[in-house]
Amino acid sequence: MYPDPASHTPLPPSSPPRRSPEHGERSASEVRGSAPESFLSPQENSFWPLQKLQGIMDEVKLQYKAYEDAAVQKVKDGFVIVTEHPAAASGAAIFSGLLLMRGPRRFLWRQTLWRFQSEEAQLSKVDSGLKELGQSVEKLKKDSKNMVLRASFGEEELQRGRTKIRDAGKEIQRLVRSIYKIESQAADLIDGLRVIPGRDALKLRAEIATMTSDLRQQRRELDRKILKISEHGIPV
Repeated sequence: MYPDPASHTPLPPSSPPRRSPEHGERSASEVRGSAPESFLSPQENSFWPLQKLQGIMDEVKLQYKAYEDAAVQKVKDGFVIVTEHPAAASGAAIFSGLLLMRGPRRFLWRQTLWRFQSEEAQLSKVDSGLKELGQSVEKLKKDSKNMVLRASFGEEELQRGRTKIRDAGKEIQRLVRSIYKIESQAADLIDGLRVIPGRDALKLRAEIATMTSDLRQQRRELDRKILKISEHGIPV
């Protein structure tokens, strides 16, 4: 037998479940946090690169501070080593000074790193050095040839100059001899005027004496020129 449906009491309708306010706020915050950046407000989007840049700058400052502290510590350690081991520091300084010199540096190069190079590399380097040496030699030859030509021209000019100076010296000597003759003639005239009385004779004697004094001064100047020519090794 089947039961009678009318004998059963009807059940009350079920009401929807209620949510607490805390649950609603938490869901909204979770949804907001899980939302992509594209749904953020314009103010939040513009503020995000500044925060990222500030973080990068802070990281760079920390790295720079670490490098600076390491460099300062290295310098301090170096000073400590120098003060505790002056002999070793002096030896290192001398060795560094020797490395700055070309001769010791080439010797160390040949005795150390040069031996580890292959024969082909050594020959290539020697060939390159030989080419540079050949270019230097050719340049020196060209410069030497030019200098020889200039020296030859200078010698020719010097020879011509010596010839001109010698000829000028001979001309000066001829003028000196002429001045001597004029001085002798002036002396004879003065002697002849001494026996002639009168003011005219005295006036002529004064004029001749003045001319003779000027000639004597010119002769001394010419004598100094001849002496200077002789000092240069040019015979007159």
